[in-house]
Amino acid sequence: MKVFISQPMKNKTPEEIKAVRLVAEMMIKVIFPEKKIDIIDSYFEENADSSSPLANLGKSLELLATADIAVFCYGWEEARGCRIESAACVAYEIPFIEVTEGYQSAIIEEKNYD
Repeated sequence: MKVFISQPMKNKTPEEIKAVRLVAEMMIKVIFPEKKIDIIDSYFEENADSSSPLANLGKSLELLATADIAVFCYGWEEARGCRIESAACVAYEIPFIEVTEGYQSAIIEEKNYD
């Protein structure tokens, strides 16, 4: 199962971003222990200080199109790129999980992940 991780990145260090991604990856493995999980690498560290966040969003949307499921990390509602990725999931019927209340719980938005 190919998993896309959407997370707020503005004003975050590479270490903070990677730590959140690791937690999201561990969470998805707990939720779907029987599935082979392939995390889509959507963090463009080489462009982290890019003056073109829209270009990075375009790359992210291209990767999202290959996902079987998306995970939206806590705080995603405050990040414009994450909101656009969420809208794309809804519009194109990509199942997603929304992490709420920190990283301890998740709301499964879609039940059919096969």
